[in-house]
Amino acid sequence: MPPPPNLKWTSTEGDVAAALAGQVKSTRFLTADDLDVHFQPIVSVATGRAFAQEALVRCKLPEYRNPAKLFEKAVEEKSTGRLGRPIRDVAFARGAGHRLFVNVHPDELSSRWLVRPDDPLNYHDAEVFLEITESAAFAYFDLCKSVLKEICARSGLHLVVDDLGAGHSNLKRVLDLEPRVVKLDRELVIELDKSRRQQILVRSVTELSKELGAEVVAEGIETLDELKAVRDCGVDYVQGYLLAKPAYPIPQVSWPL
Repeated sequence: MPPPPNLKWTSTEGDVAAALAGQVKSTRFLTADDLDVHFQPIVSVATGRAFAQEALVRCKLPEYRNPAKLFEKAVEEKSTGRLGRPIRDVAFARGAGHRLFVNVHPDELSSRWLVRPDDPLNYHDAEVFLEITESAAFAYFDLCKSVLKEICARSGLHLVVDDLGAGHSNLKRVLDLEPRVVKLDRELVIELDKSRRQQILVRSVTELSKELGAEVVAEGIETLDELKAVRDCGVDYVQGYLLAKPAYPIPQVSWPL
């Protein structure tokens, strides 16, 4: 997913010069040649091996090197659907043979790009997981239910809800979408090993999700103690810098247990 908006990013001299010269390229005209995609493994706790890869977009143009800025501009220009297509073109070409988690911006749900029959979503040679944030699942509940669930049913794709527990919605409403996978918000994972109350919460959310048919990913794992703590809470999969940083070619998993 794009970095959270509260991170502080500084403009480069190239950004400023391009803006002053009026040369900042519209997101409407970005092509696959302007984009890069890195992958981060989602790792099975049971085996210590990669279960799938999450595709993470990177833009080659200096003014959009911050993915959050790229999508903010696309929203402003009403071009998220148009942008999503070349991102998927690159992601699926590079991720051939791998299960892929692909992020969907909520504004794409109301465009026709996501449902086009020639979209690479429909031709990948392994399972595809469409990932949307918890806040978007709540705010765009009806669209998620009518569009994403329909796409998943028609094409055999799987729905993923990211950032579960981030505080944007109630758990029941999100799980009513019947996701195949839920990803716990990073805030639930940070220093989990040091908080008994937090462990009870994560274990409860994990058990409830599983009872309702969703597998659970703990993302943002950065320490061995966090990894051990989420494993003890019963999660199915883990993701984070401790195991592998996003990269291309697809990185190898470093499993410390």
